[in-house]
Amino acid sequence: MKAVITSITLKSPLKFFKLSVFALHVSNQLKTSNYVEFRNKGFWTKHYTMTLWRNEEDMKAFAHSGAHLDAMKKSRSIAKEIKTLTIDANELPNWKEALILLENKGRVYKIK
Repeated sequence: MKAVITSITLKSPLKFFKLSVFALHVSNQLKTSNYVEFRNKGFWTKHYTMTLWRNEEDMKAFAHSGAHLDAMKKSRSIAKEIKTLTIDANELPNWKEALILLENKGRVYKIK
């Protein structure tokens, strides 16, 4: 199985409202996908998600379509940095472990 750990750092706290709209649409898309487990947390300008998938094909089908694809295309308007990491895992790590993995091995997308 594949676990995806992601963080988004918003340009300002006011961008949270736009993030919430994106998240609502992405959550609705997620409910119709083949995911196994989902967790999220965040506060102020830093937000995180973790998603567990049965296989890479299901993960990519979700990430590259619908509301998620639209949110990725529009992320420049709200984010100053997005970090992501995909790992092989049978279950999602706890948050402490996930944040360490993301910090040490995550791929960073700086947005200007």
